[in-house]
Amino acid sequence: MFGIFFEVRVRLQSEYQLAESLVSSSGVTSTIEILKPRNGRSFIDFSTLTVIREINHAGTGGLWAELVSNRGNEKQTLTSTPVSEIGCVYHLVTEARTLYLIKLHSSKKTPASDKVNVKIALTKLFPGFEAGGPNTPSNIDPWLIIGDESSIIVGTDRTSCFARNPIALRMEVLCDSKRTNACPSGGVGVYNPGYWGMNIEKGKVYKVSMHIMSSDAVSLTVSLTSSDGRQKLAAHTITGSKKSFAKWTKIEFNLKSRQNNTNSRLQLTTSKSGVIWLDQVSLMPLDTYMGHGFRKDLSLMLANLKPQFLKFPGGNYAMGNYLRNAFRWSETVGPWEERPGHFNDAWGYWTDDGLGFFEFLQLAEDLGASPVWVVNDGASLNEEVSTATIASLVKDVVDGIEFARGGPKTPWGSVRAAMGHPEPFKLDYVSKEIKNVGCSTTEVYHSAIYPLALHMNSRNYQKFYSAIKAAYPEVNITSSCDRSTISPSNPADLYDVHAIVSEYAVTGNDAGKGTLVAALAEAAFLIGLERNSDVVEMASCAPLFVNDNDRRWSPDAIVFNSWQHYGCPNYWMLHFKDSSGAALHPTNIQISDYDQLVASAITWQNAKDKSNYLRIKVVNFGNRAVDLNISVAGLANGIEMSGSKQTVLTSSNPLDENSLLNESLRSEAGYGYSYGTGELRRHACLLNGTVQVAPVSIPLANAKLQMGVSVRPYSLTSFDVLLEASKHCQHLNSEAAAVVAAAARANPTMRKDCIVLPEFQ
Repeated sequence: MFGIFFEVRVRLQSEYQLAESLVSSSGVTSTIEILKPRNGRSFIDFSTLTVIREINHAGTGGLWAELVSNRGNEKQTLTSTPVSEIGCVYHLVTEARTLYLIKLHSSKKTPASDKVNVKIALTKLFPGFEAGGPNTPSNIDPWLIIGDESSIIVGTDRTSCFARNPIALRMEVLCDSKRTNACPSGGVGVYNPGYWGMNIEKGKVYKVSMHIMSSDAVSLTVSLTSSDGRQKLAAHTITGSKKSFAKWTKIEFNLKSRQNNTNSRLQLTTSKSGVIWLDQVSLMPLDTYMGHGFRKDLSLMLANLKPQFLKFPGGNYAMGNYLRNAFRWSETVGPWEERPGHFNDAWGYWTDDGLGFFEFLQLAEDLGASPVWVVNDGASLNEEVSTATIASLVKDVVDGIEFARGGPKTPWGSVRAAMGHPEPFKLDYVSKEIKNVGCSTTEVYHSAIYPLALHMNSRNYQKFYSAIKAAYPEVNITSSCDRSTISPSNPADLYDVHAIVSEYAVTGNDAGKGTLVAALAEAAFLIGLERNSDVVEMASCAPLFVNDNDRRWSPDAIVFNSWQHYGCPNYWMLHFKDSSGAALHPTNIQISDYDQLVASAITWQNAKDKSNYLRIKVVNFGNRAVDLNISVAGLANGIEMSGSKQTVLTSSNPLDENSLLNESLRSEAGYGYSYGTGELRRHACLLNGTVQVAPVSIPLANAKLQMGVSVRPYSLTSFDVLLEASKHCQHLNSEAAAVVAAAARANPTMRKDCIVLPEFQ
């Protein structure tokens, strides 16, 4: 304990020293000239696109708050299943009782034991119920049995009342409460560990929902317990006569936890003999973001980015390695019990589609963002639908737009209305990525990653475009092609990569799991987009979320497990953007023998208090501190004497990363730390005894048109200079003016803002 406390104490002290040194540096000297905007040029919301991709268990077992893994028992095993790895794709194939890995587009077979542990590979590929399609009984993983084979037999059969989800769990209980064949203490049954443990919090309420059928009277206890079953957090017993449960019956109730446990499980036990069938077992916290089923802490992290566009469901997940595993929007709407779910073969895990098309649209609305729907256009990584048979997929996309935008009495709009949203969603953007046309500037990349991309028939794209525009001419269609490829065969409203930078990320050894230097590189890239904002409308980093237990890609912006989360340096970097609708000021940097500096300047308005600021952003990639002499010209407004601030994202090592909070330090950490006089505000907590890489803000005392400031090595610094109020002012009548004038005379420092008083005219 002493060692942990000592480490925290040392780090706290070093953080304070870091803050004190933000205003002093030595080494390189540079001059930055900030000029008047050219022709009042403004740029739009290019940096506020956020992509939600089902990768890294970002949605299933992450953003979507469902705690039960495989609630409907429908997971399926494929005889030939792709195993995705960065840079290549393999197939798992069984042959003569031996598991082989076959690389895509290659006939060479490698024994799986040479590449991966077979047991681990299968577990990661199929981490849930393996119904095996029509074949039962089957594996019930991750559900596990409580009791041995002398007291209970558990399997699956096809007795479910849901036609699209025919597989149910069957428990044949052999023991009872009698001495001759007494059940063990606590009973027998099954339990579900969730996604690497369920986070159950004291005082919180959780909704349990399930369907039950029985051959006899029922006495089934539903409990929240610790991972070993010994700590009881909450329990409820379902009882009923044989007649009550002779047919499938839906049961719903709430459980209120008496204690905290970050690694809990849901268990169902009984001491009564007979056969019980279970199906569609769900456990959801009642306290979710906006009450719509999203994990609150992760949703707030997303909301804090203030996205103006939310793009889903993401490229590879939308199209699948094979079309049978593509995201089918119509199978993800309606009651969750009737959604069949599907295997996410792009990233190797099952999704129950609780986070479906409706939920994506709802999340965008809750965030105040415009949804951008990535549609499946009949092409997967390895397959392509011919033009002769593409009509049904075209109709499916048009139907999807009707689901979102149609009135409550239209065929698909009525389905949305029945789900509780009679008003249409504002779906104005449809994205067709990767596979629409051979694109000149993206062919090299696509030919390496998506081998069939260049063979996509352009007539397919034309059919989608024409059908969407005929039914919904106001919907914007985005193309994955470069704008230079515009032609009658490739029409679109927005183009990637020159109108939309749909996904960017800094990867490689130095990027690690999300390093400071990677965030600085992305910051410089965004500055480049600001300078080219006349042609760039949107940009987004991706992937956004990663479950720390299933990292399929690095780096990511937000890392989480069942109960913790943190933002990587690039997440905090995104808080520096605020360039929506701002005016771009040309900048000139004069510096000798140092090429590690990038800068930009904008004037922007704070949405909360409507104050106007000049923001000067400086990225310093190098290991030398820089003294800056800033000269500002052409401002329409003057600079206030106070209210300006300096915000810095930096650390002592460019390869520093953030990490999950060590539980033993949880009580020592907190948000909004203050030091000294309270000038320094910390926007994050202490993680694993080290200071998190996150923005630090201090007042900028010497804000003026000509000022000297400093930037630290390996840093992103924002100087936000508060401007005087606009001269476009409101004239008051004589009575109101007299009241305000009296207040102004009593308080000479009072800001007049946009009020013109008679004595000041």
